[in-house]
Amino acid sequence: MPEPRPVTEFAPAKINLFLAVTGRRSDGFHDLVSLVAPLAWGDTLAARPLGSEKGQNALLCDSPSVPTDDGNLVHRAARAFAQATGWEGRVEFTLTKRIPVGAGLGGGSSDAAAALRILQQLSGGLVASARLSEIAASIGSDCPLFLKKGPVLMRGRGERVQEVPDSVRRRLSGLRVLLFKPAFAIATLWAYQHLASSGAGAYLPEREAEARLTAWTLDPTAPIERLLFNSFEAPVHAKFPALPLVSEVLRDRFGLRVLLSGSGSAGFAILPEGFDSGPVGAILRETLGVSCFVLESRFA
Repeated sequence: MPEPRPVTEFAPAKINLFLAVTGRRSDGFHDLVSLVAPLAWGDTLAARPLGSEKGQNALLCDSPSVPTDDGNLVHRAARAFAQATGWEGRVEFTLTKRIPVGAGLGGGSSDAAAALRILQQLSGGLVASARLSEIAASIGSDCPLFLKKGPVLMRGRGERVQEVPDSVRRRLSGLRVLLFKPAFAIATLWAYQHLASSGAGAYLPEREAEARLTAWTLDPTAPIERLLFNSFEAPVHAKFPALPLVSEVLRDRFGLRVLLSGSGSAGFAILPEGFDSGPVGAILRETLGVSCFVLESRFA
């Protein structure tokens, strides 16, 4: 009997083009309004069915820095899927890791969503898409957005995901993005804690956040730079002064607007067509260190 063929899913990185944290909730989480777009670059997750015998799922990874124990979000996704559906199939996952950890690019959440999509295929589609989104939300706030194809709006703590209008999708599709990440990472919990400690003035009121998004969405002539916003920029820049320095240098020398993605430490800039990004990468490594990760991609 031939061995089952592996199922493979792409797990894209994401960029927060607009990220407004609007306030802290009574449950300790924060509310946000965000426009998120996936890149045409990311991780790859493959899965090989192992049968229905009792036992644990397995996870292999090509990066020794990525833990493959039960704490990995791929394992958490598999457990959540099994608990929600009763499906007992065992799987060996193989993760090809490209998205840096602690970057604000959603790598772990994207891997988890890819695992859910794989398990949905292997189980014959046991759950409806709405229920799959609920399972994803139980794993992490960013997970549901990766079940969609293309840019989305996120609200609540991230679990309320809405596809953007076709006009917005067309405006974003294919745009060039220069992505960079310094050697240090930033923990999301730290970023939220420091935002909260800054007081109510650190939050952007929900009404204003929605108004900014609506204004950009309804004006097809508005440049992408008019949309860019991130509530985490102030506390992160205060803690890591190299990041505002990079933003200033790239603005003054190249006219580029640099923004954090998520809570960082990764940043990005939208590149015009025909723009030579080589000198920008050289300055990033000169300023942030030779180990700074630099990559050019496009929005999917």
